[in-house]
Amino acid sequence: MRRYVAAVAVTAAATTVAALTGGTPAQAGTPARAASADYSFDATGATMTDVRRITRADVAAQRGYTGKGIGIALIDTGVAPVEGLTSGNVANGPDLSFESQVANLRWRDTYGHGTHMAGIIAGRDASGTGFRGMAPDAKLLSLKVGAANGAVDVTQVIAAIDWVVEHRFDDVRNPIRVLNLSYGTDGVLSYLKNPLSLAVQNAWRAGIAVVVSSGNTGGAITNPAFDPYVITVGATDMRGTTAPADDQIASFTSVGAAPRVPDLLTPGRSVVSLRVPGSMADAAYPSARVGERYFVGSGTSQATAVATGAAALLLQRYPWLNPDSLKCSLRQSGPYVSGATAGGRMIDLDRATAQLPKLCLELGPMSTGTGSIQAARGTSIVTLNGVPLIGERDIFGPLKSSEWALASITHRAWQGGEWMGRPMTGTGWAGTQYGQPNWAGRAWSGTDWSGRAWSDIAWSGATWTGRAWSNTLVDGAPWSGRAWSGVSWQHGTGGAWMN
Repeated sequence: MRRYVAAVAVTAAATTVAALTGGTPAQAGTPARAASADYSFDATGATMTDVRRITRADVAAQRGYTGKGIGIALIDTGVAPVEGLTSGNVANGPDLSFESQVANLRWRDTYGHGTHMAGIIAGRDASGTGFRGMAPDAKLLSLKVGAANGAVDVTQVIAAIDWVVEHRFDDVRNPIRVLNLSYGTDGVLSYLKNPLSLAVQNAWRAGIAVVVSSGNTGGAITNPAFDPYVITVGATDMRGTTAPADDQIASFTSVGAAPRVPDLLTPGRSVVSLRVPGSMADAAYPSARVGERYFVGSGTSQATAVATGAAALLLQRYPWLNPDSLKCSLRQSGPYVSGATAGGRMIDLDRATAQLPKLCLELGPMSTGTGSIQAARGTSIVTLNGVPLIGERDIFGPLKSSEWALASITHRAWQGGEWMGRPMTGTGWAGTQYGQPNWAGRAWSGTDWSGRAWSDIAWSGATWTGRAWSNTLVDGAPWSGRAWSGVSWQHGTGGAWMN
């Protein structure tokens, strides 16, 4: 049985709160303001200015909390060097995706999902004004695992998490304290044995708060969000205003059932973030474009990115918080969603940064990680030319979860550029491109599960011009399989759900 052991939270002096917010203590502590025209936003969607107001990140920024000194790892589809992500606070970690074998696709977001998340988390225009994410002064480290159509195997995600744990102190001025994982599978393997659960728990035990989307099925929470040692995030529908009092749980949010429901509920309906012109999402959903630079998306992925940025702000305020106490402090900061029957509370960074945090400890069993890799995949199966990646193996060959679990727990899964003996990456940082530091790439020497060499795969010469992708799809789109935790690249209730 799991339970939290909590210490008493002490509230900051009311006079201090009033001075910092310009309101009375009651107003400062209560974000539920009456909806009015002053708090409405445009029908095209909630801009990051709107989201920052809803979560009170704007107030936190006035106090100087912008994520400075906090490293955030984003395991996703990569980050494109679009305006808003080239001002010096983004770095490219290793590319573990299928596209890593093509030099001009390496690190680049051919799908559009990772860039949208990056903008929400830590976007920052170089001018000092303009577009701002939740934590614009945080350091964002991008690890690409998803290809142009979103294809990724669970073992690639596990390898990426292991890498983050191993390299969390590479940048000593911005150690990785938060991991954003807008990924989920529908596998029903218990978290007590699930390899993916062990991977996120290892990060949690290493002092990295893992923020995970609950899923977009409207029902059961996906994995690894079901694990109790993560911060599970559902999405709210802001209903066109920045007044939290009228917010509702978004209809697509996977709300689960007691005892595992979302820990936090943050804005996730029609969020405007950065666009990757010519990417898969951009080409498929032209109606989601907002001007030349922006794109509107809905999903628990977006909500997770909001919560990740919020976590960075609170860690800057209280850098000694461990993941358990960070989770408790965020959960207690905001109001409950009106009329909600399941799920957590919203975030109020005004309150969270003006009071001492809540100290707590998660008690309960941990995962062994020795369960079936195939069961951890669920129905998220990657195929190449009709051949599915199934069974107890990764993209290179047989893989025993028990052997991996021991290596991961003891931080031996990565040895230089090899993960579990597979040559996956280079061994260090190798210059910059588009102003972003890059981890060295490497051509895989192994063969894929159908017995063909990776170098035999034909790619269609996609190119990045600095503003847009051209011919972005791989030739014949041989990779299939979509495992991202849902995103609708269309305003309103339409769009395509990617699970």
